[in-house]
Amino acid sequence: MCRTLAAFPTTCLERAKEFKTRLGIFLHKSELGCDTGSTGKFEWGSKHSKENRNFSEDVLGWRESFDLLLSSKNGVAAFHAFLKTEFSEENLEFWLACEEFKKIRSATKLASRAHRIFEEFICSEASKEVNIDHETRELTRMNLQTATATCFDVAQGKTRTLMEKDSYPRFLKSPAYRDLAAQASAASATLSSCSLAEPSHT
Repeated sequence: MCRTLAAFPTTCLERAKEFKTRLGIFLHKSELGCDTGSTGKFEWGSKHSKENRNFSEDVLGWRESFDLLLSSKNGVAAFHAFLKTEFSEENLEFWLACEEFKKIRSATKLASRAHRIFEEFICSEASKEVNIDHETRELTRMNLQTATATCFDVAQGKTRTLMEKDSYPRFLKSPAYRDLAAQASAASATLSSCSLAEPSHT
């Protein structure tokens, strides 16, 4: 019987919550502007202006390429939240599980984790079964006989391609991302003007 990997979804949810919290503060900053005098209301002061600008650039970078989105912690969290609205988050979760799997150095742990990933995402009774063809499923099953860091490469590649060609374009066109990108652009310009106006602190 297939069992769910409890740790991974928890991490994903924590990232999603972190993103939503930071996003809320980020949008609040862009609405307040730079000269509000509400220092008690808003905690990010001038010392965080570089971090805010980096966050804006991060958000805008997600539309440049799927690779940039996947390399961003906030991007992954935002994309995961979007996929949940389409009930297709298992593809991203499988891809991320494979990325973590490749970092394992112990042969024993590698074999154990490989079977857990297979049971969660690949087998026919999987709780989060990914959309791959029968040949890829059987190839992956065969690979588990001598588990290596590359045993999920084909299946991972196919789910990545599916996300890039299907879900990713819809994510970029979603009202949530379009609004976020617009806010990021505005905030980036606002932060630049604020940086020029603010006195330096030592």
